[in-house]
Amino acid sequence: MTEFFKDLNRLSYDPDSTDLAFRHYNPDEVVAGKRMEDHLRFAVAYWHSFAWPGGDPFGGPTFDRPWFDESMQSARLKADVAFEMFDLLNVPFFCWHDADIRPEGDTFAESLRNFQEMVDYLGTKMEASKTKLLWGTANLFSHRRFMAGAATNPDPEIFAWSAATVKNCMDATHKLGGQNYVLWGGREGYETLLNTDLRRERQQAGRFLQMAVEYKHKIGFKGAILVEPKPQEPSKHQYDYDVATVYGFLKEFGLEGEVQMNIEQGHAILAGHSFEHELALAASLGILGSIDMNRNDYQSGWDTDQFPNNVPEVALAYYEVLKAGGFTTGGTNFDAKLRRQSLDPVDLIAGHAGAMDVCARGLKAAAAMLEDGTLEAMRAERYAGWDSAEGKALLDSDFATIAAQVESGGTPPEPRSGRQEILENIVNRFV
Repeated sequence: MTEFFKDLNRLSYDPDSTDLAFRHYNPDEVVAGKRMEDHLRFAVAYWHSFAWPGGDPFGGPTFDRPWFDESMQSARLKADVAFEMFDLLNVPFFCWHDADIRPEGDTFAESLRNFQEMVDYLGTKMEASKTKLLWGTANLFSHRRFMAGAATNPDPEIFAWSAATVKNCMDATHKLGGQNYVLWGGREGYETLLNTDLRRERQQAGRFLQMAVEYKHKIGFKGAILVEPKPQEPSKHQYDYDVATVYGFLKEFGLEGEVQMNIEQGHAILAGHSFEHELALAASLGILGSIDMNRNDYQSGWDTDQFPNNVPEVALAYYEVLKAGGFTTGGTNFDAKLRRQSLDPVDLIAGHAGAMDVCARGLKAAAAMLEDGTLEAMRAERYAGWDSAEGKALLDSDFATIAAQVESGGTPPEPRSGRQEILENIVNRFV
């Protein structure tokens, strides 16, 4: 054991505990025919938990971690602490960016050597742990070289650097047995049209994603390729704004059968949607892959990456996940970070434990709503007319034929209540 978590013990399920424990998350509890752990598939985000220093736009770092320097020794210590936390929380998965796990070198080759050495070190840690890799990804946004994007950069050299980075991150994900690979364009957007060629940048982004899919098949990676929508973060005009925008992009470049979505709660809100909307839309399009679970500050409106604490919101999200058949390679990644004033190691454990309990409550509520069946029955009743012979015939008809039928008819149709308040009351019985 390192010194960082030396005074903490592994958390257990104890609903009556007044100490740090799980009060709702019981990994072995069977919900809707499956263990809770297998439904939720929790993952810890390496970047927020171990790499983020606690800064914000108005102030510098507040966290003082013993591994906060650019050395391989500190990178190994960070990994040691990370796996200790994974064990304390008993989580099945974690996720990383390349820059989270290795120090930056003076050249690409040096950074790559550091990265590959740390990948091997993580592999050794994983051999002694139950925690596996949910997904890997590349940090193509923090360094100043990416200030104008990565795949969409106006400089070919940056595109090439980015492609080489993703190639090596995909190799590492494959080597560590990762179940997905995520591409998220933190700076794949623009600030002003005065210096932007929209058509050119879109073509670059499309070809970049095609290359990633081609390389997946070349190396025999069996996991899913996921794209994460990133509205307004940080560019106002992001090419990967929301699920609908990304799906149109996938269709344009022939990738709708190859790529799925990793959907974040905070990004859904920034796009002007609800989390459940983005999940339901992705499921209806057959591209729901995985989720990042967090929440925004609804007063500031920004993506503050806080741990979830709203059970009704979480329940509606998992309702859509369960309706879609649940996760396959995906899971629930906590893309969430401590507040700047939460300085102690125990805060990291408490933040995740509380979030896991919230998700457990939401999952159980979602499963109970589905088992009850009232919501789905009322939805089916609302659209029942389309299942009749007349309803089915409408979509195979044409305007002239339909108009003739309507013009020869009698009483005009009357609208029916959508029953929204009744439906909301039904949800409230479970949450």
